[in-house]
Amino acid sequence: EGVKLLDGKAFSVQYHPEAAAGPHDANYLFDQFADLMEGTK
Repeated sequence: EGVKLLDGKAFSVQYHPEAAAGPHDANYLFDQFADLMEGTK
């Protein structure tokens, strides 16, 4: 479960993404985070 802010740069998940069964199950979350942070400097 999670929430996503539609008009801003925020989202969350309600579990520990790195504790998933496989080593790449949560990669999409880290990709989304990197995309959100791109260009924010």
